[in-house]
Amino acid sequence: MADTYLKFVNAQPFTRVAKAAGLPRPVPLRRYMQGEPIVPGPVLVLGRSSGTQAVSSTLLQWDLDVRRHMRPKEKLGAAVVILDDLTHPAQLSDIFLELGGLLRELLPGGRVVTISRPPAHGTPPETAAAQRAVEGMLRSLAKELRGGATANGILLDAGVDVTGHSVSAALEFLLSGKSAYVDGQFITVGHSEGVGPTDSATPLSGRTAVVTGAARGIGAEIVQVLRRDGAQIIAVDVPAAGEHLARVANDVGGTALQVDVTAPDAAERILHHAATRYGGLDIMVHNAGITRDRLLANMDAARWNSVMAVNLESQLRINVQLLGSPDFSADGSIVCLASTSGIAGNRGQTNYAASKAGVIGMVRATAEALAGSGRTINAVAPGFIETDMTAKMPFATREVARRLSSLQQGGLPLDVAEVVSFLASPGAAGISGQALRVCGQNLVGA
Repeated sequence: MADTYLKFVNAQPFTRVAKAAGLPRPVPLRRYMQGEPIVPGPVLVLGRSSGTQAVSSTLLQWDLDVRRHMRPKEKLGAAVVILDDLTHPAQLSDIFLELGGLLRELLPGGRVVTISRPPAHGTPPETAAAQRAVEGMLRSLAKELRGGATANGILLDAGVDVTGHSVSAALEFLLSGKSAYVDGQFITVGHSEGVGPTDSATPLSGRTAVVTGAARGIGAEIVQVLRRDGAQIIAVDVPAAGEHLARVANDVGGTALQVDVTAPDAAERILHHAATRYGGLDIMVHNAGITRDRLLANMDAARWNSVMAVNLESQLRINVQLLGSPDFSADGSIVCLASTSGIAGNRGQTNYAASKAGVIGMVRATAEALAGSGRTINAVAPGFIETDMTAKMPFATREVARRLSSLQQGGLPLDVAEVVSFLASPGAAGISGQALRVCGQNLVGA
């Protein structure tokens, strides 16, 4: 459903009226367009460590206009702040205040990205304090930015260098329009595997992907984006959605497979189809999900059990068979759809929130088991996304939900699909066990 208010407030003279009245003024977000530069303006790199020059060199290889100092009143496309060597909070003042003095020159749709380290076991208290302070600063800054600009961070685990392939891939993603609705979030890079960003517009070329719940909404958009990025597609949904499913698959030259993911043989059928049609499977996207909302006091067994069966138990069962099959590639990626409801909770959704929180727990535990195997598993947690489901919400509830994020608008299914494609890409091979929120930094949750 179109956001009429967003269109209204960006048309003259209503922009001036909204400003004078102190009303929210969301702007159209900068989203990915093939052929456009990663960042629409100069990129400033701030930092004192040896990694600062290394990151600058990487950005130069992407044909970006990289600066270490900005000229007065010069407009800024992005700022990348390198903080990988922090040992004490006293080191933060100069660099953050320098950044603050430049924010008024940040272009609409601009980006701020920090690269730092999380506190590790045994870290001295003063170092841990400095490292954790970066997260508080970044999340607060994201709430201050306007004009569709975002602020996100990359966290480097012990042993990961700023020049790691997955660090570069995460940096490119966060600077680009593909991260339009990711705001105030951190991506942890656990190791330096993966391939760095390339000039190719098809990073998933040669990969085969299964998308469940593909007939409509977010699932159909994931199919489109994965295909745009080069993947061969197997679109999966229940037989009742067969007509819509066939259209989605035909649009991308893929194949449709009518399977109920709760069926005991669902994984076997998916793997067999992938092996016989494409020689195997590389990417599994668990998108299928349902809601059966009720207050817990009014909840019945059928509503609770059906949501858990589709949203969580099916993923658990399919993953066990997938990871034990030679038809799932040695560097395969699993991406699971969670929800901010599973992080923050939501009234009337105890069953749904339980299932989505369960997905996050499953992802983290599975990632530990996959460590060192070459395979990855991650979750994507959408917030308020403009879908048929949200279009059915009462008007006032829908409008409030749209304006509660730092970006003051709902996201699009495209925004979720972009994150799924990034996490499924070879460049993200060093990223596993993450639950990346796609919510525009909604005020609920962590």
